[in-house]
Amino acid sequence: MSPSARDARLLRWLAFAAGLASAVLILIVLFLMQESWPVIARYGLVHFVSARGWHPTEGTFNLVPMLAASAATSALAIALATPLGVAAAIFSRFYAAGIVGRLLHWVIVLLAGIPSVVLGLWGLTVIVPLILKVAPPGTSLLAGSLILALMILPTIALTTEAALASLPSAYGIGAAALGLSREAIIINIAIPATKASIFAGVMLASARALGETMAVLMVSGNVVQLPKSLFDPVRTLTANIALEMAYATGDHRASLFVSGLALTAVVLALAAVARRSGGQVVHA
Repeated sequence: MSPSARDARLLRWLAFAAGLASAVLILIVLFLMQESWPVIARYGLVHFVSARGWHPTEGTFNLVPMLAASAATSALAIALATPLGVAAAIFSRFYAAGIVGRLLHWVIVLLAGIPSVVLGLWGLTVIVPLILKVAPPGTSLLAGSLILALMILPTIALTTEAALASLPSAYGIGAAALGLSREAIIINIAIPATKASIFAGVMLASARALGETMAVLMVSGNVVQLPKSLFDPVRTLTANIALEMAYATGDHRASLFVSGLALTAVVLALAAVARRSGGQVVHA
């Protein structure tokens, strides 16, 4: 088989895979819309942002507190994990030599493989009691954000490390020939050359943070309210679905699918922003 024929076959398989993934996504969105339509048709979309609160038995389904909690925990987790993840990747690539660098890499890989429920249990027995000493009740937005930061840090670290490893060796040789220090090479060459990949890793981590359920459910307190401080207990959209889907019926059940639809819309919007911003980063 000629190289052109192999390339054509590979392109067809890639196009088929992309089409299949798109079809699955469309089917998921259609399913969510079908299941949530009865309550949307009865109350209207405005009801889900203007109702008195989340009281399903009384017919009030305000999602704003849970949307705010999801956004707040994810944003704080990203703010904590991004500098740590990038710093870990830089240390592993430029400073840790030999066995130390390999050991650090595998520690990060192992951290990425820890089940979320295990991290949630650790947070419930270690992080929550520490926060409780500062401000009760301990289970809070801060606890959820810290656990999320620990969960998404490996994603940022590994994508950044891979991006740094893919830099052409000519970059380092040229910089060394100019007499640049290691710090100058990192700040002025390595980071600018890989910023698009680092940004992609951060967006991937953001999507995981928004979709995480079990660990956040265990440590965040699960109180439906707008967070006013880091120590307030909160409930995210994913935790709300996990807690109530088992016994929900009728409009209550349909409203939980609205929660899933809202979460899907947020993730798709995040992906669109990432695509647009990523292109701007590449051309900057």
